[in-house]
Amino acid sequence: MNKQGDCFRGVPEAVWNFYIGGYQVCQKWLKDRKGRTLSDEDILHYHKIVVALAETIKLMQLIDAAIPGFPIE
Repeated sequence: MNKQGDCFRGVPEAVWNFYIGGYQVCQKWLKDRKGRTLSDEDILHYHKIVVALAETIKLMQLIDAAIPGFPIE
């Protein structure tokens, strides 16, 4: 929550469920700040994380489409 008591909404499911290094990125970022009042800077940072992850997912999809059979298993 921020100073006004607002909650985060509208995080795409694919972004929310995105893992890096075994961590669910968006959830971990919020859990690490549990009990704190988020500043405007914190909220902007979280928004940037969400955007970066969404763009990462798009790029991963483009790579997967461009390289048949990738990832190699």
